[in-house]
Formats: sequence, structure tokens, C-alpha cells
Amino acid sequence: MIQLFDTALGRVAPIEPRTPGQVSMYVCGPTVYDVPHLGHGRFSLVFDVLRRYLEWSGFEVDYVSNITDVDDNIIKRANEEGRPPDAVVAEYEAMWWNAMDRLGVKRPTHDPHATAYVAPMVELVGRLVDAGIAYETSDGVYFESEQVDGYGLLARQSIDSLRAGERVAVNDEKRSPVDFALWKKAKPGEPSWPSPWGDGRPGWHTECVVMALDLLGEGFDLHGGGQDLAFPHHENERVQAVALGRAFARHWVHNGFVEVDRVKMSKSLGNFTTLTELLDHTDARAYRLLVLQSHYRSPVEVNADTVDRAVRTLERLDEYARRVAAAGLPDAAADASVVDRFRSHMDDDLQTPAAMAVLSDTVRDVNIALDEGRPDDAAPLAAAAAEILGAVGLTVGTDDEALDPATTDLVARRDAARADHDWATADAIRAELEAGGWVVKDTPSGTQVHR
Repeated sequence: MIQLFDTALGRVAPIEPRTPGQVSMYVCGPTVYDVPHLGHGRFSLVFDVLRRYLEWSGFEVDYVSNITDVDDNIIKRANEEGRPPDAVVAEYEAMWWNAMDRLGVKRPTHDPHATAYVAPMVELVGRLVDAGIAYETSDGVYFESEQVDGYGLLARQSIDSLRAGERVAVNDEKRSPVDFALWKKAKPGEPSWPSPWGDGRPGWHTECVVMALDLLGEGFDLHGGGQDLAFPHHENERVQAVALGRAFARHWVHNGFVEVDRVKMSKSLGNFTTLTELLDHTDARAYRLLVLQSHYRSPVEVNADTVDRAVRTLERLDEYARRVAAAGLPDAAADASVVDRFRSHMDDDLQTPAAMAVLSDTVRDVNIALDEGRPDDAAPLAAAAAEILGAVGLTVGTDDEALDPATTDLVARRDAARADHDWATADAIRAELEAGGWVVKDTPSGTQVHR
């Protein structure tokens, strides 16, 4: 079974499913008030790869990723632009799904929206108030964090150090700087729902607790997201469940940051690049490859140079895939030793860089076998490479249209000219093909063209 670094344990540990053959995952989704950024793209790809690998390994994966559609940032943008919050949500949620589709990220099994769960959120807050673990103030209801033993687990810090590191609280009614809002009383004109503490809206940390427990049940297998969510967001989710005596996530997994020129990407630093901009200017698969070439817990550097290298690697993989398709290799089972090497790296804390090295070695070996005229040796290796590509969601090759009769005739004439060593005619036909928008490659099996 796969082993992953569990933030709660502070070490790599096996992911032991609650139900044999099934894995339940909750991954925090976006707050839809702006264009998705590169960090959104990274966590989506990391957990898409994990999900795909688990499914490739034979597990049924129940994957939940939520949409936060009520939030201070949504309200702020709506007010600034003079339009309803619902319009902001509709615009940016559409952008989100468009970006995910372009990245090739599989849609979640469930994509709950916070506003559909307000009633059970009110119920959860009420239970915490009745238990004496939450208290009302003039602006909302707060969770009293220090009442829960072990608060700060996912921050890997004690509550004393967290308290010391907190800024002075804006709300002096809070009993501790580390207390957090469960319910926010509405200001005039804000979206709101009724509650025993007045009209308002749920706090962000409460939303995911309710949705995760409703859709996945107690003791679900894995809760994931970006490293920046471990504290306070995920910790504040965790302690609400603990305070109510409910089993929450069995494992906590977090991916590392995106960096631009070795500096963590953030709006405040001015190096914020949108995911949409990246996808508009390069092959969408390049970002998946960049993510695969970096260990999920390490920073990933995204700049013109790293993206360009990924694009060039994809071009070589595309050329390889076209060559294999043209070679007409015999059917063969995937080479077991290659698949086993790939699996061992993936099961060891999702070591995707090592797994991609296995892919690279296998592609090289297939090309060598084809160069030497050994199709029977190339076939099981090519099948293993296809297994690896499928397991990590990386599509290579081309989906260009079938060759039209005129192009097919040009390719055949060029191959005949080359066979007769008529290089002048072969070069002239190449020029004609290229003028028609085709990329021309000379291979041992003949002329290959693609758009």
C-alpha cells in the first residue's frame, strides 16, 4: 500500500483504507472570487495524480473537493464591482472548472458548495455552543481553541508557541488570539442565513467539517491540500470534530509551495501569476509534467526556463508516441520489472521524480529496440510506458486529424524518393508538406507528419 507523509504524525506512514479496496479523500477546493493561480493548479494536479495512481492500483476512490461560495473575499469583490455575490461566484467558478479541464484534472466525485450546507453548519455550531466549547460575541460565534487538548497538531507547534506568535487580535472579545470564527454575524447588505445568534454566515473552517463528514462519513481516509492550509484551516477543522467526539480524517497530506525565481509565489510579493495566463501561453500538459518532476512536498519552480524545458520534454514524448504508433508493435503485456520499479517509487511517498526517470529510461529503451529492429523487445517496454503515462494522467502523442488523401500521397512519394536516394525530390516534398503546416520527421519506419 502507498505510504505518504502524514502531517499529523510528522513522518511517512502507510495509508490504510477504512474500507478495503476503497479510498475516501477530501481536498479543499477554491474560494471562487478570483482567477485561479499557480498554487491552485499545483494542489489540483498533485491530488489528481494521487487519485489516478490509486485508481490505477485498483482502488475505488471517493474524491470530494468543495467550492467555497460564501466568503469575505467574495463579498468584498462584489461590493467593489457593484454586483451581487452570486454573479462573482458564477464567473470565477466557471473559470475554475475551465482551468481544471484544460489541465486534465478529473472532476471530483462530489463538489459540494458551502451555501448548500448552511443549515447543518448552524446545527454544528449550536452543538459546540451547548458543549461550552464555543461562545458568542458581538460579531459572531467563536471556537475556544484552548479547550481542546493538542490544539496545534497540524502546525507541529504547541498552543503556547502559537499564542505567542499570533498578532494582537482585532476583536478584543476573543478569549484567546487563537480562537476562530464559527459564525459571522451579517453586516447590512451582506448575504446571510438565520441562526440562533442572528443572521449571518458560517466561518470558513466550519464549512469543510460539515461537508466532509456528510459526504465521506467519520474516519475518512485522507484530507489534503496545500501546505498553507495545514494551519490554521485544517487544524481548525480537525479540532471541531474532536470537540464533538467525531472521528475526522485518518491521514493529513499537504503539498509544497510554488516558487517563482526561488521565492514563494504570493500576491503580496508581486510575483502572482495566474494559472489561466500559463495555460494561455503554453501546452497545458507542461504544468502537469513540472509537478511530476518535483516531489509533492518540495517547492516547484515555475518560470520561463522550467516551463520551456517541460515543453521540450513533451515534444520528445510526443515524437516517441507517434513513432510507437507508426511501428505497429505486436500486442504484449507490460514489462513487469518496469511497472514494479514505477510502483515502488510511487508507493514510497509519491516519489514522482523517480517515477518519471523510470519512464524516461523506458522510452529510451523502446527507441533503441526500434532502432535495432527488435519490435518484440520494444512491445512490452512500450506497454509499460503506456501504463506509467496513464497512471499519472499524462497524455502524449497527437490527436491531429487523419491525413487527407493529398498529404498521404505526398508522404508516400517522399518515402519512395528516399528509398531511391532521390534526395532532391524528397527535400522538395518536405518543403511542400511544411508549407502546408505539417511538421515533418524522418524515422526508421518512414516519414511522419503532424500538426
